[in-house]
Parts: sequence; structure tokens; C-alpha cells
Amino acid sequence: MRLHYFQHVSFEGLGSIDPWAKEMGYEITSTRLFAKDKFPDLDDIDWLVIMGGPMGIYDEDKYPWLLSEKNYIEKAVVQEKIILGICLGAQLIADVLGAKIYPNKHKEIGWFPIQKTRETAQTRLADFLPAQIDAFHWHGDTFDIPEGAIHIAKSKACENQGFIYDDHVVAIQFHLETTEQSAKGLIDNCQDDIKEGPFIQSSVEILSDKKRFVRINLLMSKLLDHLSYVSSSSFL
Repeated sequence: MRLHYFQHVSFEGLGSIDPWAKEMGYEITSTRLFAKDKFPDLDDIDWLVIMGGPMGIYDEDKYPWLLSEKNYIEKAVVQEKIILGICLGAQLIADVLGAKIYPNKHKEIGWFPIQKTRETAQTRLADFLPAQIDAFHWHGDTFDIPEGAIHIAKSKACENQGFIYDDHVVAIQFHLETTEQSAKGLIDNCQDDIKEGPFIQSSVEILSDKKRFVRINLLMSKLLDHLSYVSSSSFL
């Protein structure tokens, strides 16, 4: 399998997705949008993973590659590629599928619980989620659930934390791929986001328990295993 990922900033890479893909023997390639890398031919990839970033999905004047990225994602959806969007990546998918993206009432930064929704019973892919888990968050925007998509998770600060579309597209506002190292990268590069707020933790609190990263990374592996099964089934 060929996994390609879109990276928007140098400090938000694949995180725990990278060792999972290498263990599976997947070919890993990337488009570093901040470095103006070219987009691959869609025929040359099987998976598309869209990472996070501090920009907004409508900031096309400042980041003109956003328009090309959205067009590429739209084509990937039509061609039924396996697609996983995280944070900004999830927002880009929601936009491509016709949903609105807008500032959330609260910024959510740090470790806060998400709850699985009742709607997850409609898709086997959502089996990776327990009833509740402390997930890692770093976002100020949110999205509406696109028409035809299944709402899979919510939190106290943000009602729409994720959705699944047509059993091959997964969009999650929260982070399961974040490692201790990548969390430090976010803290170093986005320190200005850490201000007083009901759903904003300090950098010390974010890094206080290494076991949290292990738990979410295990969930990410479980989600990737689910997607891998779907991907393999499509080639039978």
C-alpha cells in the first residue's frame, strides 16, 4: 500500500502513524505544502492522510496552495481513496463535502475527554472509539457535520469532534497521533495559543503524563487497522 500525507507546517508530521505504516510495510510519501512540494498523481497513492496546522481553511490569500489542496481532496473522495483528516485536515474534508467551518465557542488545547456518539452504530469503522477517552486537542475552529456523514464524537467544548463518510473517509478534530515529541513541537511553535481559558491547559500539564500519549497512539493504531482492512477489501 502507498500512504501519502499532506504536511502543512514543519512541526506537525505523522506522529505515531509513521511507525504503524512502516511496520505494515507501506510506502510513505509526502507533500510538504509549506515547502511548495508538488501533489502526486492520484493513481500513485492508496491512502491520503491530511495533517493539522495553525492556518484556517479559508486563508487562501495567505496560503494559496489551500485551493489546490481542497481540489485534490475532492478528487480523492470521488476516487474512493482511504482518507484520514486530523484537525485542520478534518476541517478541509468537511469543507470539501459542503459543510461550514467556523470559530468554536472555546479554544480547546490539551487533554479533554471526548464521548462516542450513538450514531457510531451506523459504521463499523467507529469501533476504534471507546465510550469515552481523554484525547489531545489543539484547535480553535470547528465544523458542521457534512450531509451523508456520520457524527462519531463530541466533547464538552466542541459538539462536532469527528465524522465518517462512506466508510472510507475519517475526519477527527482531536488528535490520536500526537506523541510526546510532537506535542513539544506544538508547544514550542504555538506557545501564543496557550492563554487563559476553560479548555486550555498549560504546557506543563500537557506533558505531565506520558501514558496519555501511549493510550491515544494505541487508539490511532486501532483506527488505522480498521482502515487497512477496508483498503485491503477494496482490492479483493
